Amino acid sequence: MTASEAAARAVGQEVADIPALMRDLGARAKAAAAVLATTDTETKNRALRAGAAALRENAARIIAANAVDMAAGEQKGLTRALLDRLMLNEARVEAMAVGLEQIAELADPVGQVLAEWDRPNGLHISRVRVPLGVIGIIYESRPNVTADAGALCLKAGNASILRGGSESFHSSGAILDALHQGLRAAGLPEDAIQRVPTRDRAAVGEMLRLTDYIDVIVPRGGKSLIERVTAESKVPLFKHLEGICHTYVDATADLAMARDLVVNAKMRRTGICGATETLLVDRAALDSHLPALLAGLIEAGCEVRGDDQVAARDARVRPAAAADWDTEYLDAIISVKAVDGVAAAVDHIARHGSNHTDAIVTTDTAAAEYFLNHVDSAIVMVNASTQFADGGEFGMGAEIGIATGKLHARGPVGVEQLTSFKYQVRGTGQCRP
Repeated sequence: MTASEAAARAVGQEVADIPALMRDLGARAKAAAAVLATTDTETKNRALRAGAAALRENAARIIAANAVDMAAGEQKGLTRALLDRLMLNEARVEAMAVGLEQIAELADPVGQVLAEWDRPNGLHISRVRVPLGVIGIIYESRPNVTADAGALCLKAGNASILRGGSESFHSSGAILDALHQGLRAAGLPEDAIQRVPTRDRAAVGEMLRLTDYIDVIVPRGGKSLIERVTAESKVPLFKHLEGICHTYVDATADLAMARDLVVNAKMRRTGICGATETLLVDRAALDSHLPALLAGLIEAGCEVRGDDQVAARDARVRPAAAADWDTEYLDAIISVKAVDGVAAAVDHIARHGSNHTDAIVTTDTAAAEYFLNHVDSAIVMVNASTQFADGGEFGMGAEIGIATGKLHARGPVGVEQLTSFKYQVRGTGQCRP
């Protein structure tokens, strides 16, 4: 650890030479990545399990560090949604520990043979999974990302450089200390999981230019962060801009199921990117379904903003503005619109969605298939809450984020998505004629 980094890590203050600090982090991460690339599965799993144990042993310290961040966040005026993302308690620390153990149980992608074949000249060719190298993760508020991201990168044989939000500085530091205990217990370098030890925003700019050291960057946060990273990064990205997720209730939907799914999709946790932000209701279901859907949302404490037809059916509904259809609320607010069937729902999602997660509630198989085939989102669901848009719920143990692009990774970014591949060619002396 450099002297400047040690000082910054202790108090979270500005560092005089940010470029030097970031180059030092990058060089040490690259060296650690070379070690991890050939580390056996059991050693990586031992580090993860020891890290989980350290999280449990240090739960009180982690929660105390989080209390400092929460107090600062409240004083700063963070929204209810952001405070919820920031908050840690015993259950959430335990969830982080369980997440590390689940990642340890996953199949190791490194070294998997994806395909192999023989050529007429006797060459044997195989395509084999390999780590990406060094992963940079830039995220806001949610300190559990420190554990999830560091663990996923480690399992896939990658070193990681984590840049958490200033709001979670103390929480992330305490979590990282537990992960380092796990690395030491397994005989792996602590540099395998590092974090940017300063809150200075200039460090993000330097991180986005570390093309000699970082192989891919994953930004997790609000629209302004993603826009900045997209505009400035010289390093390839796995990203999504927003989570404007939709649930469409078809006229054939089971009413009880639809009500439960809609309330869960919006209200289970309003501050996550998989929360439904817009409810689309088949115009043929306005009389049969809409009153119960609105009542369920409003009784759960949700503010409803609707188009003219929706607002006319319940005095508690506020008129929706044009901007509502393009808004990721991350709060207990939902926009509701009547549409003429599944084709119109798909058209609305194409114009206003963010290619993240969209769901249909229906008993009509043809409508379900139309929705699945025509909605161009990373995750498309039938009769399920959009809140399942999560790597852990997909059986991936955890995720670094949801990618909505179409190159390399799409949907939850788990251990397999944090690998690339190379071709191994074995010959017996062949020369090309």
